Amino acid sequence: MRHAHRVFIYIGLAIMCVVSLLPIYWMVVSSIRPEAEIFSSTFRPIPSTVTLEHYVKLIQRTNFRYWLWNSVFTTVASTALALLVSTMAGFAFSRYRFVGKNVLFLIVLASVSIPEFVTIVPVFGMMSRMGLVDTYASLILPFGANALGIFLMRQYMEGIPEEVFESGRIDGCSEWRLYWNIMLPVIKPAVGATGIFIFLGSWNRYMWPLVMTRSDTMFVLPVGLATLKSDFIVQYGQLMAGATLSVVPIMLAFLFFQKQFVQGLTAGAVKG
Repeated sequence: MRHAHRVFIYIGLAIMCVVSLLPIYWMVVSSIRPEAEIFSSTFRPIPSTVTLEHYVKLIQRTNFRYWLWNSVFTTVASTALALLVSTMAGFAFSRYRFVGKNVLFLIVLASVSIPEFVTIVPVFGMMSRMGLVDTYASLILPFGANALGIFLMRQYMEGIPEEVFESGRIDGCSEWRLYWNIMLPVIKPAVGATGIFIFLGSWNRYMWPLVMTRSDTMFVLPVGLATLKSDFIVQYGQLMAGATLSVVPIMLAFLFFQKQFVQGLTAGAVKG
């Protein structure tokens, strides 16, 4: 009975895995089908002919290389900035006592519930007055402070014993060294897990880059790929090719930080 129960669990997990991977499989297969076969009414799970014409057209006829670079650069930069601010803010909220600390932290938490659409107009006005429209700065700076990242860092750091830092202060460590040499190495798993969440959110961001960018060479991938679809024609082959290529950096980021991601989700704080 016990083995039968385990078999049913494995079968259920296998079905869920297949259902989850089916859209990705269909996207990849559609990117290597001939154009006529994409619109065919005949269901073919495997293409009759494998072609790379959609990838060639995507690279040669569009500014895909600019879109890819813009997405990679802005995502990496905004993620690094958000992690720096989140870890420093989390360190301050968890280790220091100052007037208005709890109120300020509640404001940070409350900002998570504010929809992005509410802040687009005022932030756009700020970017416009500073002359940052259609620049990399406008795609990076507004996301330098991530409320969810600050919350996660603060909660993780709360579990680290204060004795660790008292020992460092006795040895003559400055506050900066306590943060950089003691705190960051301890919370590395949490930083890796939080970094992946921030990376995914930044990589898939569409509305804000759509508002802030004007020139085709400044588009990020979601905005650039959206231009392949119009009211009169949808270039499905190139769209699927672009979507397939856009998944590669996400997979590489997860594989690279997989260990930190798993540790950040499963490991507890340092025990005293």
